Amino acid sequence: MPSESLISKIDETTQVRRFSPRRELGHTGFIASALGSGDLADRSLPLETCVATLRRAIDAGLNVVDTAPGYEEGYSEQIVGQAVRGVRDRLFIVSKIDDLLDPVAPQIEASLRRLELAYTDAFVFHGLSDMTIFEQLAAPGGGFDQLAKCIQAGKTRFGGISSHHPDVLKAAIEAGLCDIVMFPVGPFVDERYITGILPLAKARGVGSICFKTFGAGKLLGDTAGYNQPLQLRPRGKLSSGGVDDAVAVLPRLTVSECLHYTLTLDPDVALLGLSFPNEQDQAFAAAQSFRPLTPEEMAELRTRAVEARQDKGPCWWNPDPNA
Repeated sequence: MPSESLISKIDETTQVRRFSPRRELGHTGFIASALGSGDLADRSLPLETCVATLRRAIDAGLNVVDTAPGYEEGYSEQIVGQAVRGVRDRLFIVSKIDDLLDPVAPQIEASLRRLELAYTDAFVFHGLSDMTIFEQLAAPGGGFDQLAKCIQAGKTRFGGISSHHPDVLKAAIEAGLCDIVMFPVGPFVDERYITGILPLAKARGVGSICFKTFGAGKLLGDTAGYNQPLQLRPRGKLSSGGVDDAVAVLPRLTVSECLHYTLTLDPDVALLGLSFPNEQDQAFAAAQSFRPLTPEEMAELRTRAVEARQDKGPCWWNPDPNA
């Protein structure tokens, strides 16, 4: 568990919290910040607004940035490309190979054009959660061999997978095919991610970039997922004969509770959405106040997380989304 402070002193001139790089990301040699910035693309917002929001996180010291072609049909990669201008060399930029069984090189080249970059630090196979598809990619001449050629050509430095299935992650790590792996870690995830995959990645020197700290928002509020409010029952008579004056707030956890849970488990990087400045500020404050939780506190949060995700739709990041 990390004992050092995750955040250095606040810059008294700019009042921007500064995160300090704290640990090598697997065997990549890159020293990563405890938090990373994930997809924040929203086509309802002007490009310059999204760019400024991401740059705010970068200026705060977050140095791992995640994107993908499929996030708002390339808009995310455009945002990242503009936000990293002038600071690209101090960042670890990850993009994805979305079409798993299509040729790899054309997808990487298209991403680099949108990013306006000569290379990324990593490309990972996106949402690789099916063992049959993994086996096809791992076969001679398959996707992993094609990705290796792109690495040799200087289009990217490292490779790996993003996955929602512990079995696929285990197979990919044990086969030596990953420099980094991306997978869910938080108060509500399949326990195999925590008890199996995270220790295995650390033992093999594979970088761990973990998401779903907030359970796609399900753990924090009344939502079925990203920007998807629950369908609430209209005001009316109750079965008991009374009047339904207000819809009850469902159980929930706080930003600090969720983030402290993930940081206690100690992945290399906790990847957060951070789509708005107020979300950034809550996450930064939670990281600043972090202390490792006790086993009893961790167990209590897992119990409350089960209650908080009820009636909020499936959790696609678990092998059984309805468990």
